[in-house]
Amino acid sequence: MICGKYFSNFLVKQNFTSSKLYLANLTRNSSMTAKSVELNSFSRRKKNNTDIGWILLVLPISAFGLGTWQVRRKIWKENLIQELKSKTKFPALDFPENEKELTNLEYRRIKVVGEFDHSKELYLGPRSCLTDGGAENSNGLFSGSGSTNSGYYVITPFKLSNRPYSILVNRGWVSMKNKNPASRLSGQVAGEIELEGVVRLTESRPQFVTKNVADSRFWAYRDLEAMSKIVDSEPIMIDAVVECSIPGGPIGGQTNISLRNEHVSYIITWYGLAVATGYMWYAKYSHALRSIIK
Repeated sequence: MICGKYFSNFLVKQNFTSSKLYLANLTRNSSMTAKSVELNSFSRRKKNNTDIGWILLVLPISAFGLGTWQVRRKIWKENLIQELKSKTKFPALDFPENEKELTNLEYRRIKVVGEFDHSKELYLGPRSCLTDGGAENSNGLFSGSGSTNSGYYVITPFKLSNRPYSILVNRGWVSMKNKNPASRLSGQVAGEIELEGVVRLTESRPQFVTKNVADSRFWAYRDLEAMSKIVDSEPIMIDAVVECSIPGGPIGGQTNISLRNEHVSYIITWYGLAVATGYMWYAKYSHALRSIIK
C-alpha cells in the first residue's frame, strides 16, 4: 500500500513536470512561430513595396512622354497656322470654270465680278473683329481670337456677272450699333464691282454653339447649304479681303486662321506632373533602390 502510494505521487509529479515542460515548449514555439510569421510578412511587404514602386514609376515617365508629345503638337500647329496664313496671301485666282474645284481651294483668294443684293443680308455671329486672321493671339497660354468688341459678319448674296447664279460673300465685321444697314449707308455698294475673297467651306456646328434657326437672318455658324436656300444662291462663300473694307463697316479680312492652340499650357502641365511625381517616387523608394544596387 505504501509503495503504491509513493508510486502514485511519483507519477503525479512526473505528469506535472511534463505538463510544465510541454507548456513552456509550446509557448516558446508559438512565440518563435509568431516572430517568424511577422518577419516573413515584413519581408514580403518590403518586397511588395519595391514591386509597387517600379509600377508607380510609370506615372512620371508617362507624364514626361505626354509633355514631349505636346511639344511636337505645338510645332505642328504653328506650322499649320503659318501655312494657312500664307495661303490667304497668295495671288488671287480666277473663279474656276468648274465650281466643284472650290472644295480644294479653301483659304485661297479668288477674283469675282458682280453685284451685291443688299436686300437679302444675313448676319453671322456674334463675332469679334479679327486682326490678321487672329493669328497674333494663337500662340500664348490661352488662344484668343482678336478684339473683345462684339458684332456680326455681314453675309450678302453676290450675283456673278459671268455666271447665271449668285454666291455668298462675307463682306466683313460690323459692330452691334452698325448692324442695321441704315446706319452704314456708305457700305451699301451699288452696281457692278470686282472684289477678291478667300474661299470658305461649310462648317460643322462647333461645341457649345447654339443650333442655327431655320428661316432666320441670324446664324451662329457657317451652314452654307441652309444659308444659300434662304437667299436663293449657290452654297459657295468667300470672305472679302481686308482691302475691301469700307469706313463705317463692314471691315474685311475676317478669315479666321487662329486654330485652337493651347499647347503651351499643356506642356507646362505635363512636364510639371512629371517633375512632381518623379520627386515623390524618388523620396519614397530611393532607399529601396540603393539597397538593391548594393
